Amino acid sequence: MITSIINVIVITMNSENEVFPDGFIQFKNDKITLIGDRKDYVKPAECEEIDGKRGILMPGMINLHSHLGMIPFRGLQDDCVDRLRKFLLPMEKAEMSPELVYASTKYALSEMLLGGITTVMDMYYFEKETARAAQDMSIRAFLGETIIDEGACDFENPYESLEYAEEFIQQYQNHPLITPCIAPHSTTTCSEDVLCKAHELSRKYSVPLTMHISEMDYEIQYFMEKYQMSPIAYMNHLGIVDDRLVAAHCIYMNDGDFAIMKGKNASVAHCIGSNTKAAKGIAPVKDMIEHGITVGLGTDGPASGNTLDIITQFKLFADFHKNINRDRSLFPASSIVAMGTINGAKALHIDEYIGSLEAGKQADIVLLETESVNMFPIYDPYSTLVYSANSSNVSMVFVAGKCVVKDKKLKEHNLKDLREELMNQMMQRENNLFQEHLL
Repeated sequence: MITSIINVIVITMNSENEVFPDGFIQFKNDKITLIGDRKDYVKPAECEEIDGKRGILMPGMINLHSHLGMIPFRGLQDDCVDRLRKFLLPMEKAEMSPELVYASTKYALSEMLLGGITTVMDMYYFEKETARAAQDMSIRAFLGETIIDEGACDFENPYESLEYAEEFIQQYQNHPLITPCIAPHSTTTCSEDVLCKAHELSRKYSVPLTMHISEMDYEIQYFMEKYQMSPIAYMNHLGIVDDRLVAAHCIYMNDGDFAIMKGKNASVAHCIGSNTKAAKGIAPVKDMIEHGITVGLGTDGPASGNTLDIITQFKLFADFHKNINRDRSLFPASSIVAMGTINGAKALHIDEYIGSLEAGKQADIVLLETESVNMFPIYDPYSTLVYSANSSNVSMVFVAGKCVVKDKKLKEHNLKDLREELMNQMMQRENNLFQEHLL
């Protein structure tokens, strides 16, 4: 089946950053076949033609770091000091179950799809349930089982988690939408042996490894006192920094760290929303980019950053980074949109397939309407996306050519039903912690 979307402002995000102010796109099944100026458009026979009504057409956005199962914890103890160790980790261990992860993931993915995200990288527990939910929601997903020393809600020790992770990787190799990963939790929550074994799996199966690195001030202090190294230097000493690494956060980096990350072609998932909400600091993205490091954007988990759309991250990124560098001209809007699209694809080494709108690539496509009050006038579509748009402007979403959002609604799922399913799972927890806090 051929589909054409016409009468749109097309942002390609290709290497020339081409924009077609009055453009069209055409795709057949899961692949883009034509893209260009509307004057060159000829309607094919047996084609579904969609009038984009002067909307902005762009590549599907890529969320490079999230924890999809965390929806039940969103909004709980948001202002708690050291929330991770005092609240989130104990709550997860007490309350999380396979059923709750499945229901939470579907709800989280509905929020992402409605916000124009077509690819997400996740690290959480019971990751087979996450994969099941991702398939149900028809989204492209890179999924890694979290490995943590102290044991978690799914396994008592990290070696059981590593066995599960290997089974998961084997199960989902060569899946069209699901790419398995390995996800040791962080430099301070995994032993050297566990980190090395996780990396062995990444190398053995050629899958990404993602983890939290250089995120906490106490993490930096610990490694300097014990090893006289930064966490990134320590990871490099273990041989773990390579081109499969997607390092989440990297708030604290020095010149040596920049050189290591660039030299090994490792990438960074920058989560400006969760980092600034937690008052952890602002990662030195300007320096990363000047050193040639690939940086994509992540929302972090819904319990950390609360919102699960990349458009919110666009504006937060612009505001914080221009401010801290005292330079309004820094990071033009087009470069910020690139971080949420083609740069994310480069970090995952799939930019040959997604991340830009080009003939031959996968039809991961997002249409934002421009009829809402906040979307007029449009002089520069990149600036509109970064400074004016919000997730409610997303009107249509295609993943691999399949329409998953139409007229701002999920096409194959009912949001009310997904919410009810999640609420039922939350209410079934033995400790009643969710019930205690609900209004």
